[in-house]
Amino acid sequence: METTAVTTPQTSAATTKPKAAISADFDTFLKMMTTQMKNQDPLNPIDSSDYAVQLATFSGVEQQTRTNQLLEGLTSQFGVLGMAQLAAWVGQEARSAAPVYLGDKPVTINYHPAAQADRAVLVVRNVKDQVVSREDVSLEGGAYQWLGADAAGKPLPNGVYTLKIESYNGEQQLGEAVSVESYARILEARGGSNGPTLVLEGGIEVSATDITALRVP
Repeated sequence: METTAVTTPQTSAATTKPKAAISADFDTFLKMMTTQMKNQDPLNPIDSSDYAVQLATFSGVEQQTRTNQLLEGLTSQFGVLGMAQLAAWVGQEARSAAPVYLGDKPVTINYHPAAQADRAVLVVRNVKDQVVSREDVSLEGGAYQWLGADAAGKPLPNGVYTLKIESYNGEQQLGEAVSVESYARILEARGGSNGPTLVLEGGIEVSATDITALRVP
């Protein structure tokens, strides 16, 4: 009940102002047309078809204005609907190619080396974009438990890291490094000008359109 009491006046005001503006514009248009008729040359009056054209033009502009207002309202409703659907995602685990948050447990990632590769290397970078670890991984790809260790095998501090796979054939690297996918818990869903954004563990933000899978933890 409280929600209705708050939102109803706002909605009424939003819909009344455009209508009032259109009504005022139409009154002004009629006054201008009346003045035009009063001041026309009696010996060379304006053709009635010209008045019809002017009325049709104004009617078309008015209709377009109403259509634009309707579209704006629908866009707003779709945005609310999208956020309502995303709210159900909060608490689930989402798979994406975003950076990973290393906590107290290993991170399960999913990767796929190039088909021609005879060697695959997992490259780990910290938030300063510094390489903190490089480790050979299986060419089979698929799920892999990343333990979060540096090049010397010592545990890395908790934090956000970017993981990518480099594929090699001999000494030649095959293409660019490819981001790995991993699951992370969704903590929050936000709306924005660029579409809905999900906030994952560690404060990692990812677009909702970049989520490739969901699962219940």
